[in-house]
Amino acid sequence: MNINTERYARCIRTLEASLTQLEKAEPESIEYEIFRNAVVKGFELTLETTGKLLRKALKSYTGRPRDVDALTYKDVLRHAAKHDLLSTDEVERWFAYRDNRNNTAHDYGVGFAEDTLKLLPGFINDARKLESTLRERLGNAKA
Repeated sequence: MNINTERYARCIRTLEASLTQLEKAEPESIEYEIFRNAVVKGFELTLETTGKLLRKALKSYTGRPRDVDALTYKDVLRHAAKHDLLSTDEVERWFAYRDNRNNTAHDYGVGFAEDTLKLLPGFINDARKLESTLRERLGNAKA
């Protein structure tokens, strides 16, 4: 199976660029709020894209693709570990990212955004590593 990771890599780069702009903005400014919102949405988009790519990748390991479609997000992560696409430590971190995402969907205050910002350095590193793994093992091997 050939998995194209270009869109995923672009999501990661966009998230990084938004975070860089956020770090340059004055904390009480409207620009800070704009970039914080962009970062949170970029995080959500990157996380959802991760799930879609992992589902696609897992289908190459099974003769029953519909079984993969029926998996919960966290089960997708567990199965990714079974096929050495993620380590068990990485799966635990991805669980935390997913839990944070679920919280952001139900909480509209500043606190949830600040919690997300704390996760971003690790999240970006983990997303980059996963993109590289998927590209090298199942994808279009060009960066």
